[in-house]
Amino acid sequence: MEKQILNILNELVEGQKKIDKLMESQKKINELVNSQKDLAENQKKIIAQLDSLDSQVKENTQILKSLEHKADVNTAEQDRMSHDIAEMNGNLNGIRKDLMQVELITASNWSDIVKLKAVK
Repeated sequence: MEKQILNILNELVEGQKKIDKLMESQKKINELVNSQKDLAENQKKIIAQLDSLDSQVKENTQILKSLEHKADVNTAEQDRMSHDIAEMNGNLNGIRKDLMQVELITASNWSDIVKLKAVK
């Protein structure tokens, strides 16, 4: 009978060891589940951040396109202004020539006036 009790006790001890191993395994599984939940939450946060970055990139792209357009407009305006300045410069040179002609003719007229006054 002692042997039977000893066998039963040994079986109980072995059963307890198995239960302890199962409990340890269950604990590890719970830790893995919690880690998986944390990873899922972090993944959601990363996705939200990526969505935010995507929106920011789209906004920045629109701003960049707007700035590029503005730069093109400014370049066109500068080209037009350069053309206008060149045209004005040409006109100014023409006016200078005409003014020199007026000066020559005025000098000639004064010379004629002096001659006429001298004849009188």
